[in-house]
Amino acid sequence: MDQIKENFNRYFMSQLNPYFNFDGRLGRRDFWMFVLINFVISLLITLVFSSILRLGWVASSLSGIYSLAILIPGLGVSIRRLHDVGKSGMWILIGLIPLIGLLVLLYFYLQDSQPGDNQYGASPVAGGNVTSL
Repeated sequence: MDQIKENFNRYFMSQLNPYFNFDGRLGRRDFWMFVLINFVISLLITLVFSSILRLGWVASSLSGIYSLAILIPGLGVSIRRLHDVGKSGMWILIGLIPLIGLLVLLYFYLQDSQPGDNQYGASPVAGGNVTSL
């Protein structure tokens, strides 16, 4: 149980603490763990309130509130991941192009970290998680 709490704090809560942090780099593992935890939380909200408690309107409301609350940190995580592969944060806008844009972003998110330092900061692989301020 302590390991789960430690991983939750490392991969999720540490990304929420600097709420408006768009600087620095974020490694591939930290990015995908954030995405996974975010997905699980969204799924739990939907399952608990829609299926188990039969309160679909509550599930919709809570999902909407959660989505709004996680929007800015999610953008920050995505931009820091783009920085890690040497791309500008403006590349996030390519996701607005239906299908092709999302595939391009997925390709960037799946790439290895750029070795060593780049213009966005120190490597999170070599120096630990640089976003844990």
